[in-house]
Formats: sequence, C-alpha cells, structure tokens
Amino acid sequence: MSGHSKWATIKRHKARVDAQRGKVFTKLGRALIVATRQGGPNPDGNLRLRMAIDKAREANMPMDHIQRAIQKAAGELDGAHYDESLYEGYGPGGVAVLVEVATDNPRRSAADVRYLFSRNGGSLGEAGCVSWLFSKKGLLVLDRESRHLDEDAVTMTALEAGAEDVRDEGDSFVVVTSVSGLEPVKSAFAQNGMPVSHSELVRLPQSTVSVGGDDLERVERLVDMLEDHDDVQAVYTNHEPAGSSEPRPGTAPDRIS
Repeated sequence: MSGHSKWATIKRHKARVDAQRGKVFTKLGRALIVATRQGGPNPDGNLRLRMAIDKAREANMPMDHIQRAIQKAAGELDGAHYDESLYEGYGPGGVAVLVEVATDNPRRSAADVRYLFSRNGGSLGEAGCVSWLFSKKGLLVLDRESRHLDEDAVTMTALEAGAEDVRDEGDSFVVVTSVSGLEPVKSAFAQNGMPVSHSELVRLPQSTVSVGGDDLERVERLVDMLEDHDDVQAVYTNHEPAGSSEPRPGTAPDRIS
C-alpha cells in the first residue's frame, strides 16, 4: 500500500491483484512460508502467520494451499527456501520507498528492484536510509455499510481497546494500532458485532511528502511495477498527492468525534 492511508488506495491495489489471482497466490504462499519459518507453524503463537493466513483467506486462497505452504516451511514437505529482504530507496520528488521481498534468489531480486527504481526516476539506497521514517503498525478496516456501523460506537470500541487512531474515510473506518494492539482491537470489534473487512501489519510513514504532476505519475508507476514483481511482498512510500486533504499517517489526524 502506498504511504497515504485512504482505503481507496488499498481497494485499488486489491482490485489489481484480484485480477492476477495466480500471482497473488504465489505471493501469499511465500508470505506464509516466511512467517512460519520466522515464528513456527502454530498461528496461535505466531501473529505474523495469523495475519498471513487471514490475508490468504481474504483472497479466497484454498485452505489446502495454505496448509501446504505451512507444511513446506515446517519441513514436512519439500519446497524452496525464501529469504526475506528489505530494500530502501528514493522515488521521484524525493519520496521514500520501502520494498519488502521474499525470494529464493536474492541476487536476482536486488538487480530487478534496482532496475525498476532507475527506470522510473528513482534510486536504490543503502540499508537504513529511509526505514527510520516508517513505523510498524496494525491496520484494520471496517466497511461502514456492512452493519450500518455507527461512528461513535466504532470510535469508542477502538479507543477503549487501545487503538491509536480512528479515521472516517467515508465508506469505511480505518483504525491504526500498535503491532501488539492489532489482535486485541480486532477481538473487541468482533465481540461488539462489528466485522473487520481487512487487517494487516503495515509500515506507516511518520511524515509525508507532497508530490504532483509528472513526479506523482512516476511514483505511482514505480509502486505499481514493484508490486507486480513476483518477489515483492509489499511496497510502502511516504508520498501523498499534492493538494490532498487526507489525514497523514504517522502524524496526528483528527479523531472521529
């Protein structure tokens, strides 16, 4: 997802990846393998795996595919080994870009990512050059019309459960939590009959850069091309369109009241 938080950005991405279901399943399978190898095959004790499973289910990935990926990572089935890498760089207009990769060939992935940066007017940087600008957070989205959700009830439930921010995005509510707070907040919504349509762990920028014109087009093209790469799991930026009135993630947007 791009740096700006509008749920429409996530929906745009989901629409694109839904049209490429085979590629999506490949990416999701890698995410399951990496998460399992990092924290074990039991989702009850492995938040990252639980999130990966939820994401796979959102994409309608068959359960046998999910189980097979977990079994491969646990050594119960033969499978490729995937290394996890984080690439950092700058896009047009000085936009900070983070790229999460899961690959069985790090040298190939590094060359491909470097090429995509340079092709779109950006440059790959050294480790640590922009990652300090981003914070790991939990993100939950609730569709306003799914249960005719009341904004006061959503806000009270979220904040009482420990959420950091609640934002009214028109057709949905976006809730930001700490990493450890994601599951408690999600559970609080479930207990109050408020279904969460999407949840994930993300990297949100602490501040944003406004870009427009050709720079904006090139940044969005860079993000699209990176996200389309088989090895790329996620792309984060700190850009927002010039003139945007959206709340800025990582700052202190107005709470819903």
